[in-house]
Amino acid sequence: MSSVLNKLKTYLPRHRKSDLEAKYKVGEELGSGNFSIVRLCTNRTTGQRFALKIIDKSLVAGKEEMIETETEILRRAKHVNIVSMIEAFDTPSKLYIVMDLATGGELFDRIVAKGSYTERDASHLVREILEGIAYLHERDIVHRDLKPENLLFSDPSDEARIMITDFGLSKFTDTTSSSVLMTACGTPGYVEGNFTTVLS
Repeated sequence: MSSVLNKLKTYLPRHRKSDLEAKYKVGEELGSGNFSIVRLCTNRTTGQRFALKIIDKSLVAGKEEMIETETEILRRAKHVNIVSMIEAFDTPSKLYIVMDLATGGELFDRIVAKGSYTERDASHLVREILEGIAYLHERDIVHRDLKPENLLFSDPSDEARIMITDFGLSKFTDTTSSSVLMTACGTPGYVEGNFTTVLS
């Protein structure tokens, strides 16, 4: 893991906020979490739109390794069914991560709106999700919090591809230790029943 973090520190030099603003126009808020907010941003030269995740470093004190791991995973993951990082700007107070923009909303919301999926449509979605998971596992990455809220559609159309996002709990597997797969994590409502029984 130390080698991964060292590579990340090399990859993310210090920036000023003005470096980000010179390249991207930052727009409306798209969402928020415990440690970050996500805003729309637009490349000033190309006009291409992205999602900009803004992490407040004062809120993640003591959790730096988790943020560094998430950023490294986003940098490495280049797959059509995974939200990837375009680039990052590391300032003294905030970390700005420019990512793929998925405009189709969460799988959870689409399930609620549709009511149900046909077997054919459901099998197509599951195949795309599994292709993304297989890609991650081949690179020794485990997500650890897969759920409908962390699966986004690339656009609002019925033909949109599904994309895995939110790598906040993800880990690189460590072949020298089994502890990485023994840590209790995930969202309680989606954790497999036998696992929660063992933990209790």
